[in-house]
Amino acid sequence: MVCARAALGAGALWAAAWGVLLLTAPAGAQRGRKKVVHVLEGESGSVVVQTAPGQVVSHRGGTIVLPCRYHYEAAAHDHDGVRLKWTKVVDPLAFADVFVALGPQHRAFGSYRGRAELQGDGPGDASLVLRNVTLQDYGRYECEVTNELEDDTGMVKLDLEGVVFPYHPRGGRYKLTFTEAQRACAEQDGILASAEQLHAAWRDGLDWCNAGWLRDGSVQYPVSQPREPCGGLGGAGSAGTGGGGGASGGVRNYGYRHNAEERYDAFCFTSNLPGRVFFLKPLRPVPFSGAARACAARGAAVAKVGQLFAAWKLQLLDRCTAGWLADGSARYPIVNPRARCGGRRPGVRSLGFPDATRRLFGVYCYRAPGAPDPAPGGWGWGWAGGGGWAGGARDPAAWTPLRV
Repeated sequence: MVCARAALGAGALWAAAWGVLLLTAPAGAQRGRKKVVHVLEGESGSVVVQTAPGQVVSHRGGTIVLPCRYHYEAAAHDHDGVRLKWTKVVDPLAFADVFVALGPQHRAFGSYRGRAELQGDGPGDASLVLRNVTLQDYGRYECEVTNELEDDTGMVKLDLEGVVFPYHPRGGRYKLTFTEAQRACAEQDGILASAEQLHAAWRDGLDWCNAGWLRDGSVQYPVSQPREPCGGLGGAGSAGTGGGGGASGGVRNYGYRHNAEERYDAFCFTSNLPGRVFFLKPLRPVPFSGAARACAARGAAVAKVGQLFAAWKLQLLDRCTAGWLADGSARYPIVNPRARCGGRRPGVRSLGFPDATRRLFGVYCYRAPGAPDPAPGGWGWGWAGGGGWAGGARDPAAWTPLRV
């Protein structure tokens, strides 16, 4: 108590010192540090932080408010010297700086610059407005309110609407270390899924009999239809939160694995698309080398695997024709299952990684928002008047836009 009273007389000096730190601390200085929070109660009454229970939900490109309010247990207290700080939990005891404010001085860090600001809805409001939400924003955030030597914290979980998809590269199954799995998901417009996201996908019917990395370093896989090759018919190895086991299946869990030596597939997560995925059917079948040229003629790029999954799940893209994707795989999305379209359940069907010289009847393209379509309406991509033929071989360099 004596220390707390002595500190109260140094309030002005404390506030000035934090003002200097706020302006001079390098971005990311707190990244990876181990944090211990001390909450002290003085005679003036402790500060109490309140955050919303559960989680808040947004999507990629959206705007979300991370709610946080504070008050004092004693009625008379000044809000002017309060420091507000938001951090993101990157490990159980490691935090990355997001936003800090002391009076009129505000600062956002790293990728949050230009996207994060206080809501400022009256005294006691420490809520953070986050704009243009990204996949990397998913996770838990800590709201910390400090007044001299009194502080308190609250947690907010930001969840994203989206879809989980299993992934392995052309090299085959069980080829990825943890770091390589992170990179593979990023290359396909995704991030490694969390255990919570995989569990939600299992509840939504995801059934995949190959183990994959998750963002916490564990290796798991979801089984909706129990069978002997996929962990058996019993519950052994099923996650406790995955529905137990038995005839109901579950999420099989290998636990935390050695992330630099052991190799598995990956479970990736992606969210809402800012642009549009569409199927492009050229006048003639194209090999993989011609897919990029065909999409470019329509102001687009060859779609990534995550983009196709997002278009299937969130934009209800339904097409019973396989097409090239950017990783060299051939897939097609089915929203309404029907005969000769790959089974009785909706999903994104995969033909694996065909020979790149094999000619397919189409390609899935992705056009970014605002990108013009150079050939709108009934235009395709092919050869005019026999042009582009050299000794009977079709030359992609001679392709020209043609009206279909």
